[in-house]
Amino acid sequence: MESITYTVRRIDGDYAILVSDDGIENTVARALLPLETDEGMRLLWENFVYTLID
Repeated sequence: MESITYTVRRIDGDYAILVSDDGIENTVARALLPLETDEGMRLLWENFVYTLID
């Protein structure tokens, strides 16, 4: 399965708006993201799990 890198564009209540490096926007429930996720952070989606990256 392919991994995807996202940037957190906006936190909107219980959801986060993520944008992939390809420019595709994705809305994700915050419960699926690491607790320390905040706007501007980078995430890696791999094997159905989101992890923070530098």
